[in-house]
Amino acid sequence: MKIKLDIFEQQIENEAESYQPILPPKRHQIESLLKRAQKAHNINLRINKDELNLLKQRAEKEGLPYQTLLSSILHKYLTNQLIESDGVVRLLDMMKKKA
Repeated sequence: MKIKLDIFEQQIENEAESYQPILPPKRHQIESLLKRAQKAHNINLRINKDELNLLKQRAEKEGLPYQTLLSSILHKYLTNQLIESDGVVRLLDMMKKKA
């Protein structure tokens, strides 16, 4: 009995010969990334109502859900990628003084 393939499945079937296996180091790297991505945990966070409203407004302005924005902020902070605006201003002032 033949199984009817949809267009996507048929394309895979037609191109099967051109696929090449992923070498073990690359495969391990991909699997590690997938495992880390799947390890998201839910947390409860108490936040001031006004700050939550500001967060939601900012997220809407950025075009993101507010939980995604908050997660992004935490990630940037933890990986030292979050830049404070007053630090940038001080750096620019120091650069002007040196020029």
